[in-house]
Amino acid sequence: MARPLLKIQRYFRRKPVRFFSFILLYLTAGSLVFLHSGFVGDNSTGANGGRDPLVASEMGNRVASSDGRRVGMMGRVFKENRRPTPRRYGPPWMKGAAGKDSHDWRARGGDYTSSWNRALKGRNAKDLDDGRANYIGCYIDNTAKRALRGVSFFDYKKMTVFRCQDNCAERGYLYSGLEFGAECYCGHKIQAPNASESECNMECKGEKGNLCGGANRLSIYRLELSQGSARRYGSAIFKGCFHRPDNVTLALPVSAVIQNMSVEKCVDFCTEKELSLAVLAGDRCLCGFPTPHFSLHEMEDEEMCLHRCHGEEFESCGNDKYFVVYQTQVQDNRCMDRHFLPTRSKQLMALASFPGAGNTWARHLIELATGFYTGSYYFDGSLYNKGFKGERDHWRSGRNVCIKTHESGKKEIEAFDASIVMIRNPYKALMAEFNRKYGGHIGFASQAHWRGKEWPEFVKNYAPWWASHTLDWLRYGRNVHVVHFEELKRELFSKLKDMVLFLGLEVAEDRLLCVEGQKDGNFKRSGLRKLEYDPYTPEMRASIDELVMTVDAALKKRNMAGVPKEYRPTSR
Repeated sequence: MARPLLKIQRYFRRKPVRFFSFILLYLTAGSLVFLHSGFVGDNSTGANGGRDPLVASEMGNRVASSDGRRVGMMGRVFKENRRPTPRRYGPPWMKGAAGKDSHDWRARGGDYTSSWNRALKGRNAKDLDDGRANYIGCYIDNTAKRALRGVSFFDYKKMTVFRCQDNCAERGYLYSGLEFGAECYCGHKIQAPNASESECNMECKGEKGNLCGGANRLSIYRLELSQGSARRYGSAIFKGCFHRPDNVTLALPVSAVIQNMSVEKCVDFCTEKELSLAVLAGDRCLCGFPTPHFSLHEMEDEEMCLHRCHGEEFESCGNDKYFVVYQTQVQDNRCMDRHFLPTRSKQLMALASFPGAGNTWARHLIELATGFYTGSYYFDGSLYNKGFKGERDHWRSGRNVCIKTHESGKKEIEAFDASIVMIRNPYKALMAEFNRKYGGHIGFASQAHWRGKEWPEFVKNYAPWWASHTLDWLRYGRNVHVVHFEELKRELFSKLKDMVLFLGLEVAEDRLLCVEGQKDGNFKRSGLRKLEYDPYTPEMRASIDELVMTVDAALKKRNMAGVPKEYRPTSR
């Protein structure tokens, strides 16, 4: 035995480099084994831990509620809080270990950004030629006199037709144009002559096979905005026509007489003054913030403001009695301060909804209206990065004004002392959640997903959950305040005021008026229309209509208003 060891010793003594190589390989192998064991331990607890049996719901064997809705768990990066592994929501009947939805979530790792990038990457000009945007033609452009004179941006690596169109549509422009394969221009009208189609011959930098203009040549598209999109003039949002306030000086403290008045001139003036309202009254431009003296709650007929601007033939500038109002890009900071509750609350307040029913938007409104952070039953790093600092806290911490949840099991519901339950038209909610699932929080599912097997399967599994979610909260919730998404959009001021009062907080009217100007946040999809056909089959509609009437009856049984008329089956 000694002789072989002696030979090995002599071998490495003669070859010291080989000795150190051997030691290095040994240490590397040990490190890999150690790391592998750590990952295996994490996965085993995240994938299967905490499963509880299903419990029956009010809808019998049609829908069921799970006490262990903790599917597709993702590792928490904030270890110091000692928060349990975050749970992920999904229909209770898809909660098995082999469930497709949970598998999809784990496979993506909860990364909405990557799925949004994949969705963008898959788009091309052919996908867009379906009513969302129409190709107009190739136009002459030059630096001295632009064909499209709105905002512009450049990307010399990743520019695509869709990206340019989406950015222009988000800002309310009617036209988008691409030049040099990497430049995007937006505008309300084309102010240049046509050029030969052969002159728009440069490929998009981020999309081979599609053309993005040429040298001093624009490939221009006309954008078809959805009906719900805000009307804009460039970056300014059109608010409407309003009667002159009783005390103009108090309501709109900054003013100036502008020769050759135009919307652009007034908006620029008020933006320079760092005020959020630009108000046109003939040749006068007034600026201010929404206040009780000028709340913008009583809109007049636009015909009362149809007085042509001296500096722009096709624009209305109002008059001494009726004002045209635009909201500038200036941020109203009266409602932007947010912090955790000064003392930990012993009452747990839920903000419950089916996915796609506007929960994130409601959190945004509540935080602005109250000045306090909202928390979450889950953890979403993308929302934390967007400013939802309560996302990091454990949902029982007591530091947040309310807790987002999509859970609907008896045990989960009874953990809360009171709840605001958001309900949305199931036809809209299902499409919103499908877009989020395949495109991220503000992205869109691709046409391939809508027309493929994913959409029918999604409706089959998620539509019953839309009903069971509301039914479970009505059945097991201790103190339930129901808010309909559609009514909150229509009557934001009054409905949000009711929500703040239900949370046990004082209402600050100036903050609520500020919220109205910041209501969309970063969570609204752009106005570019995404579907030109009804994705619901007659069989889908028959099933969903039945679920709507079940929820309507349950609400009325508890002496609450039924579902809004716009999505009752009898209204179609």
